[in-house]
Amino acid sequence: MRSDPFFSFVSLEFFRQWRKHAGAMLISLVILFLLASVLFVSASLQASLQQALDAEPDMVVSRVQGGRAAPVPMEWADELNQLHGTARVAPRVHGRYFFEPKGTSFWIVGVDLFDEQAHAALARVLEASDLKAFLEGDKMLVGRGVKRYLDAHFYPKSYTFLTPKGTFKKVAIFGTLPAGSDLVSNDMILMPIDLAREILGLDEEEASDITLNVPNADERDNLESKIAGLHYDLRVMTRDDMRKAYADLYNYKGGVFLSLFVIALATFVLILYQRYSQVYSTERRHIGLLRALGWSIRDVLRLKLYETAIVVVIAYVLGVVLAYLYVFVLGAPLLREIFLGSANLSTHARFVPVLDFRVLGSIFLVYAIPFVAAVLIPVWKIAVTDPKEAML
Repeated sequence: MRSDPFFSFVSLEFFRQWRKHAGAMLISLVILFLLASVLFVSASLQASLQQALDAEPDMVVSRVQGGRAAPVPMEWADELNQLHGTARVAPRVHGRYFFEPKGTSFWIVGVDLFDEQAHAALARVLEASDLKAFLEGDKMLVGRGVKRYLDAHFYPKSYTFLTPKGTFKKVAIFGTLPAGSDLVSNDMILMPIDLAREILGLDEEEASDITLNVPNADERDNLESKIAGLHYDLRVMTRDDMRKAYADLYNYKGGVFLSLFVIALATFVLILYQRYSQVYSTERRHIGLLRALGWSIRDVLRLKLYETAIVVVIAYVLGVVLAYLYVFVLGAPLLREIFLGSANLSTHARFVPVLDFRVLGSIFLVYAIPFVAAVLIPVWKIAVTDPKEAML
């Protein structure tokens, strides 16, 4: 058979049965949209967190007493600095400040301007501002979530902190952290390290933890063992530990979608069953008629393959495109709350567009192969039977 008349017949057959194809296409579109949306959100979060973790130090040394975090003596930094293989040993001051009892909290981070790494990071944040102005007086940089919360509670320009010693400390709002860092800095407040110590109740010779880098990756396991043996209440957390902690967190939240995937899988099975039953009920005579008119088994299979391929490709393209727009343009309104929502400050973070063509190809294969097989196998079983028997 010549190709042009054949493809014309395929088009006529497809549009003749457009209602049946539209139903299967609509259900497929919903399944692909849900699956692609979840994968887009997951890929975007993993990329953003990976970028954030790449900027983190190799190890974080903290102190745990009675199962609770305790201040770290500054002299520990000198001990760590004397170990062979360590670099950029720096104390950090950070902690939670609760706006109201057991309610909303802010993550206060003290920045040491004499630390080259911290100074460089602050300079990037303040590249459009005056760093000298930030150092004059008690000022802070707040995350976008913090700024929205303070504005809603009538603190548009400053906020007065209550220190553990019972004194009040008024700190002016110097600026807002960039929108692109909302995933990490939504509830963050940056301020000079001495001011952070005062608000969090730490002495001058105390820090929240100590960070360090290990340039030689082969020495990290050995150094981790040495550091852990310095003090009985010392705890070491590596960058890999932080990466696993974030992965476990989002894998747990991803479990919420197990019910959605079960529903999607059940719907997909219904599509396959629908296609299977329709072949035996409505198209059996049609296939028998084509065979009686001289069509070969190969021609019949090719006809149904092209019809099904049109449905598969249209549903796949529409599902992936709509999922991309939903996640990366609209910000995944409902899906975002499940992954990023918390009892603290709500985040308006935008997902960074990430396209993994291996994942997209896997989605297509997982969806297309069972769908096409559910159509061609019943068609083949009818096509190999006698045309007279098929038309009965």
